[in-house]
Order: sequence, then structure tokens, then C-alpha cells
Amino acid sequence: MLEGGYEIYMVEDASGGTSKDGHDYAMQRMIQAGVVPVTWQQVMLEWQRDWARRDTYDAVMQVVREHSGAYGMGVDYAYTMVHKAPQRAAGHHEIVPAVPAR
Repeated sequence: MLEGGYEIYMVEDASGGTSKDGHDYAMQRMIQAGVVPVTWQQVMLEWQRDWARRDTYDAVMQVVREHSGAYGMGVDYAYTMVHKAPQRAAGHHEIVPAVPAR
């Protein structure tokens, strides 16, 4: 397909092998062949394209908040600051005291 002028992208974190080494070697072979690795999150945000697309914005943001780790936490925090929305975490959390370094 590369010979036909196509750009080929592969969702790295949505594929796997029978072992980590097997996955890594397969990724290396595909990269050597010209495939561009991307993540599931890159694909999703690429599909959203424009944050003015209100018809899909809320659903995309929900996926980001729930499945994007630290990035999702940052999006959630920014949303509460920009929109003066309440924090999603409910209830009281135990505050762990700082432990001085030795």
C-alpha cells in the first residue's frame, strides 16, 4: 500500500501480540516499512477534529475523562475551572499527611 502512495497509520495501543517482545518486534517491523504509529486517543481526537463540533463534544469529553489517565484528569480540572462546574469526585477523601524526606 505504501507503494500506491497511501499513508498507513497503525493504532499501537489497540493491538498486541502473544508477548510484549512479540508486540515490540512487530511494531519495529511496521515502522521500518513506513507505517506511522498512533494511539487510540490520537485517533479519537483526530475524529473530533474541531472542538466547535457540539454534536460529539460531550461524548468525546466523557471518554477522555474516563479513559485518558492524567490527560483526562487535566481535562476534568480545566472544565471545572472554565465552566465553574462542581468537581466530579463526590464525598470526602482522607488527607494523608506529608512525610519528610530523610
